[in-house]
Amino acid sequence: MAFKEWAVVVDALEQGEQVLILRKGGIAEGSGSFQVEHPQFLLFPTLYHQQGEQVVPSASARLLELQPTLPGPDRVRIQSYATVSTWWRLDSLEAAQRLRGFHIWRDEVIADRFDWGGEQVIHALVLRVWRLPAAIELPMRPEYGGCKSWIALDTEIVTDGAQPALNDLLFDSAKIAVARAVEGTL
Repeated sequence: MAFKEWAVVVDALEQGEQVLILRKGGIAEGSGSFQVEHPQFLLFPTLYHQQGEQVVPSASARLLELQPTLPGPDRVRIQSYATVSTWWRLDSLEAAQRLRGFHIWRDEVIADRFDWGGEQVIHALVLRVWRLPAAIELPMRPEYGGCKSWIALDTEIVTDGAQPALNDLLFDSAKIAVARAVEGTL
C-alpha cells in the first residue's frame, strides 16, 4: 500500500524535518472519513499545482528546488516508506493549531482542512520514515489518480536495507514533543 502526500511534505519527512502529517481525507473518502488503514506504507509523492502556496515560505522555496528533479506526470518516484508510530483524531482546531512548527503547512490550510466537510476533525499521525536504498520509478496509472489517501500499487517494492530518516534518539524526542503539543502540555 502507498499513502499519497504532497511531494514537498514527503521530502520534509524523508529529510527528518518533520515526523507529523495531518489528514482530513481525500474527496474520494468523503468528509471526515479518513482512517489509518495500514500501519506501514510507502510514501507516494504527488504534485499539486498549488502546494507551494499552502506551505510555509521555507518549504515553498524547497519545492522550487525539488520540482526540476521530479519525474514527469507519467511517472512516480517512490523512495521511502513509513510506519505509524501513533495517531490522534483531533476534534478541535485549537488542538490542531498547537502543532504549528511540527509541520510545514500554513495555518490557513490547517483551518480550511479542519472545517472542510460535515465533520470538524483532522487526524494527526506521527510517522517513522525510512529511506529506501534506491529510488524506484513506476508508471503513473489512472487508478493512482484522484483525491484519495490510500492506493494499492501494482508493483511490490522491497524495503530491505532502508535507513531511518532520523535515528532512534531524534525520532523519540520528536514524537514526545508532538505528543506534548497534542495534549497541550508543551
